[in-house]
Amino acid sequence: MTADLLVPMFVTVIGAATPLLFAALGELVTERSGVLNLGVEGMMLAGAVTGFGTVVATGSHTLGMVAAAVAGAGMALLFAVLTLSLLANQVATGLALTIFGIGLSALIGARYVGTPIPAMPKLDLPGFTDLPVLGPILFGQDALVYLSLAATAGVAWFLSRSRAGRILRACGESDISAHSIGYHVIRIRYLAVLFGGALSGLGGACLSLSVTPMWIEGMTAGRGWIALALVAFASWRPGRLLAGAYLFGGVTIIQLYLQGSGLVQIPAQVMNMLPYLATIALLTVIAGGAWRGRLDAPACLGKPFSPPS
Repeated sequence: MTADLLVPMFVTVIGAATPLLFAALGELVTERSGVLNLGVEGMMLAGAVTGFGTVVATGSHTLGMVAAAVAGAGMALLFAVLTLSLLANQVATGLALTIFGIGLSALIGARYVGTPIPAMPKLDLPGFTDLPVLGPILFGQDALVYLSLAATAGVAWFLSRSRAGRILRACGESDISAHSIGYHVIRIRYLAVLFGGALSGLGGACLSLSVTPMWIEGMTAGRGWIALALVAFASWRPGRLLAGAYLFGGVTIIQLYLQGSGLVQIPAQVMNMLPYLATIALLTVIAGGAWRGRLDAPACLGKPFSPPS
């Protein structure tokens, strides 16, 4: 491939990886606190349609991003009330949240089908963006790409270096011990779930405002489930999560380029399955043999907690 083809492909891979990175990063923080939220797909769709509708109404992509984050956090709050306060089953509630998000986004988004909006503006630094090869890749992305990278660095620092991050991890590893030394486990988990929902909403906004600036019903197309798998693939570590998101973004885009080039004579339906087949294959490898011991899932993940009276 020539540079004329490689540069657009890499730019597209970065765009495809950003929604996965946002959603998976939010879920990583949620799970580190000991909560398993399977409603990522629903929260992403809520963020996608809310962000899109806000841009249609106001013309501001910034307000669209804020609205998407608020919508995702609102969906997460519903999940938190049911599972943390009312002690509903986390797995069943997360699945219900996904179904609810799919239906609600389709209802709200019906008026926006076929409505175009301008894509998010790209960064343009004279003298840097015009550099050959690296210029468009490093200095020609939109704000969401740079925000996702900053969020990854921030979460990595928070979990490993800050006192608050260590407290959050303690709630995920031993909620009884964290409670016994005076930490408010339920409050901390509420905050973690809301943060995860906000990032999932931003992940949805990436799709409707940047990757494909339009509203399409069910436009996440399973990305929420891939984000969930990425958290396990990354062993709950932000650095590995970043690599995993770009790996899966690359698989998604490369299969499209291979279809368009005609170099591979494989049915399009099989090529479309590649990102999901890669997800299943990686999880199978991780869950078996010597890789099993490398998993570092929080000990209290998915277990309800009720403060002792």
